Amino acid sequence: LIREMYEDMTERIDTAVLSGKISEEVKANHKGFHEWDQENTSKNHQPIVQILIEGKDKNANDDEGNVLPTLVYMAREKRPQHHHNFKAGAMNALIRVSSVISNSPIIMNVDCDMYSNNCDTIRDALCFFLDEEMGHKIGFVQFPQNYNNLTKNNIYGNSHQVTNQVLMGGMDSVGGPMYVGTGCFHRREILCGRRFTEDYKEDWNGGIKDKTQESIVEIEEKAKSLAASTYEHDTQWGDEIGIKYGYPAEDIVTGLGIHCRGWKSVHSNPPRPAFLGVAPTTLAQTLLQHKRWSEGSFSIFLSKYCPFMFGHGKIKLRHQMGYSIYGLWAPNSIPTLYYVIIPSLALLKGISLFPEITSPWMSPFIYVLCVKNMYSLYEALSCGDTLKGWWNEQRMWMVRRITSYLYGLTDTVRKLLGLSKMTFAVTSKVSEESESKRYEQEIMEFGSSAPEYVIIATVALLNLNCLVVGLCQIMTGGWNILLNVFSPQLILCGMLVITNIPFYEAMFVRKDKGRIPFSVTLASIGFAILALLVPIV
Repeated sequence: LIREMYEDMTERIDTAVLSGKISEEVKANHKGFHEWDQENTSKNHQPIVQILIEGKDKNANDDEGNVLPTLVYMAREKRPQHHHNFKAGAMNALIRVSSVISNSPIIMNVDCDMYSNNCDTIRDALCFFLDEEMGHKIGFVQFPQNYNNLTKNNIYGNSHQVTNQVLMGGMDSVGGPMYVGTGCFHRREILCGRRFTEDYKEDWNGGIKDKTQESIVEIEEKAKSLAASTYEHDTQWGDEIGIKYGYPAEDIVTGLGIHCRGWKSVHSNPPRPAFLGVAPTTLAQTLLQHKRWSEGSFSIFLSKYCPFMFGHGKIKLRHQMGYSIYGLWAPNSIPTLYYVIIPSLALLKGISLFPEITSPWMSPFIYVLCVKNMYSLYEALSCGDTLKGWWNEQRMWMVRRITSYLYGLTDTVRKLLGLSKMTFAVTSKVSEESESKRYEQEIMEFGSSAPEYVIIATVALLNLNCLVVGLCQIMTGGWNILLNVFSPQLILCGMLVITNIPFYEAMFVRKDKGRIPFSVTLASIGFAILALLVPIV
């Protein structure tokens, strides 16, 4: 029955989208559509607030007699001449509208592609807020972002297990984890700009008491004024109050502001995930998501909200460093590009960049390589990932750094120079049936001529060519001597080639629609040849 109802709802939505209007029958049966007409569009319409279910109504019960909670439909006003500030603007409008309907002291926010997976989540969050010793210091409780559609071996590196269990959990010891934009419980007062004081005490009855005797119609009209496009003009909303504006990663800068006002946060990661969502199922979706994250974090790092400047004297140095890990994702693309290109080219041209393999000066390089990878593998396995999943994660870190983070770096610089404006790119999680099948089989999805794929393919071809030619030179020019000199570069180039095996398959072996298009392969060959001609002194 539920599936039939869902399919019926999907058909009504698709019909409305295709026709550009809502049928009179649907309007008659659903109160939420009463104020929509043919002149309204998604980017130009009046504020709409409708209380569909009033929780205090004695007749608000389901078919089994269970009491239903208050359900409100809201569409904030949007006009072409007024900036609506994307997700942050929507959340701030919700904060204001909810204040005249329930005014509950705790606000939970979850992304539209996530759902509750644990009935104890709310109770667990409240336990932190109600703790007798530390509860008054906690501004928000953050649950990790988990997904229900990950492949066994985490082909696109989207599990975030190490981040959730190690990095986010570790930040509990220095003041608390960041706000990640979903799966979070906030105190309403801290979202409204309140600073922490030792004598703070939450008024838990504030949202429960019968504040007014207003009718539903009166409440709706009052709420509409709070959702107007001009309400925030000449106010502190988006700056000192609510979710902060001006950054693609509005959640991170908002959480930083809360911490700098003296509040702590808590990371809660129960054995049964609190919320589950949908992870990107194609490479393009994954790269777009990380581009937005890296761009947003780097924009914050270069702004007045840089953790080291804005947080100086307000939060611990280790807390500032924890925030900066993500803020430096984008510039990390530069050294990564160097290491995947220059050592291989130097091998090809017979130029040694590292100490000889038998030299004591090679010890630090060997130590860093071994310890870093051994500890990374230990973390991944202890957090539930597989060995192949860890290897896929290493590949995706390289791919993201030379594409998503590089794009995030350049876009941030362009915005600082006034050459472009901030946008908010929504990551699509919808895939075709053939794409979904390849995802389940853990076959990487390309299929388009995206510029990112040209970069990936060019680096892969360059390293393959350098490895083959370099080996030939060593074998014909004195095996023992040259191998001692060029072993470090040979190992690095070889590891890159092994990492890039799925890309070679996508260019030369696979025949499905998800392979790398021939045009991308051809362009990559051209760029790789040009790179081989670059002189290295």
